[in-house]
Amino acid sequence: MSGGVVGAQAGTLTFMLGAHSKHGGLIKFRIRPLLERMGTKVLHLGGQGAGLAGKLTNNYLLAVSNIATAEAMNLGQRCGLDPKTLAELINGASGRCWSSEINNPVAGISPGAPAEKGYDGGFAIELMKKDLGLAIEESNRVKARTQLGTPSMGVYDQVAAMEPGKDFSVVYKWLDSQSP
Repeated sequence: MSGGVVGAQAGTLTFMLGAHSKHGGLIKFRIRPLLERMGTKVLHLGGQGAGLAGKLTNNYLLAVSNIATAEAMNLGQRCGLDPKTLAELINGASGRCWSSEINNPVAGISPGAPAEKGYDGGFAIELMKKDLGLAIEESNRVKARTQLGTPSMGVYDQVAAMEPGKDFSVVYKWLDSQSP
């Protein structure tokens, strides 16, 4: 599943399933209605293992886009832009993503996001490191070229050492503290 604590509380989770096609009726008539009580999307991605592949692929992108969002917010503010106006620009333009809109790493932008609570709650940085590591392993196994995974893991390693147990969006706080 995807959507984190915020998605669970809002009932907007996305579920990714993998099962043999012979189980299509079971998924459609028994499993899907149960999962739709907790989320808005239930996707059958293919055979056994496809749900996990979808989860790792999604979280790979999330790990990288979270760092990029934190960097962009830090850059814009250091250029003198108001963080709320900057977020409005990004979320109304081509830079929009889940990390900028729903889980913005800057306090005062996304109500209910972990940044509003000192980066407590949410998706722990250790869990993001685990998922990113698994995605990197899988990309190596299937020989998919991924250039940003390893450098992103380096960032999360450093952040986790300084901010253990915090939401992975705490990378923003780390970036800001590292700036000269």
